[in-house]
Amino acid sequence: MTLTYLIDTDWIIDHFNHVGRTTEKLKELRPAGITMSVVSLAELYEGIFYSRDPARDQRQLEEFLRNVPVLGIDEDICKVFGKERGKLRQQGKPVSDFDLLIASTCLCCGLTLLSNNRRHYDMVEGLRILSLP
Repeated sequence: MTLTYLIDTDWIIDHFNHVGRTTEKLKELRPAGITMSVVSLAELYEGIFYSRDPARDQRQLEEFLRNVPVLGIDEDICKVFGKERGKLRQQGKPVSDFDLLIASTCLCCGLTLLSNNRRHYDMVEGLRILSLP
């Protein structure tokens, strides 16, 4: 299966909250291949465990995961992460480790990030980002 896009946590949450433009864009992009990072999965589980209806939210996530593969973090992604983190620190541009792991996954795998949190990612050189208006 070809993968082209990596969905950031914010898009997944919008999809779960029935934000129409996000759900429609995901349907449109699905044939090109979409995936998500294990980092986003961890962030989503935090939300599930502290939500008002954890059982419902767990089912919703499980349904979503039937159609969206989860990419783990391997040695190559860790190398990209280390290089990018050091470069950004030298430039005085701190980025959260979770966001940088997501960005590093995109860079390593040649994926475009689907995110509306551009301020979290714009400083990562070479990262392709697709945001919704």
